[in-house]
Amino acid sequence: MANIKSQKKRALTNAKKNLVNSAAKSKLKTALKKVTKAVEANDKEAAVKAFNEANSLLDKAVTSHLKHKNYVARQKARLAKAVASLG
Repeated sequence: MANIKSQKKRALTNAKKNLVNSAAKSKLKTALKKVTKAVEANDKEAAVKAFNEANSLLDKAVTSHLKHKNYVARQKARLAKAVASLG
């Protein structure tokens, strides 16, 4: 642990932010898995609903700098292609 007061405070804020980021990443991964499970089950209605939720979370991940914009674009394209294949 640091001896300098500002570094002690910084360590605390880093720990808090780490928890927030971990929760957001976990929520995003779960949303992506829901879409793929719905596609595998050939449930178009559930897949579209999960896809819309995943898109929202992916966009939020970019704005909060959790994920890179190219990663998000790639994921959205893959999910859209999978949902469209249910046609």
